[in-house]
Amino acid sequence: MLSNSEGRSISDHKPEPAVRRSLEGFRWEGVSHRPYKEAESAPFKAISRQTLFSDPRLLGELRYFEIEPGGFSTLERHEHMHAVMVLRGEGACLVGGTIRTLRLHDLVTIAPWTWHQFRAGDKERLGFLCLVNAERDRPQLPSDEDLEALTANPEIAAFLRR
Repeated sequence: MLSNSEGRSISDHKPEPAVRRSLEGFRWEGVSHRPYKEAESAPFKAISRQTLFSDPRLLGELRYFEIEPGGFSTLERHEHMHAVMVLRGEGACLVGGTIRTLRLHDLVTIAPWTWHQFRAGDKERLGFLCLVNAERDRPQLPSDEDLEALTANPEIAAFLRR
């Protein structure tokens, strides 16, 4: 039986509202503003998440993440893909062996098993939509060997130290 990230099965599903109104400050009506992950589950700093849409009939979730200035997401990889679109601010991301600056409306595609991390700049928040499978695998954190391989590239080493 399919279930989403909040453990709801298709038979438990209550349809999403046809229109979910936006509120001030990149919030949406009826949507909980939550911590990014469980504290101490993985390294991250100053990031929150909101699940805007989750319907097992579509098999996907649309989430909004916001990273405070100087904050970052977890460096991780997993079997599922992501599609990420920047809605607020600027920052940078590591995807595989490439670091890219991010600005409004940029679209980032993250292939399965690709190391990735998002970082806000020092002066403004970075907010982005993230489309993922509703049912997905757990993130994999880098081992010491993985970190050694990634940081052999001086640009990536500097990005991760920031």
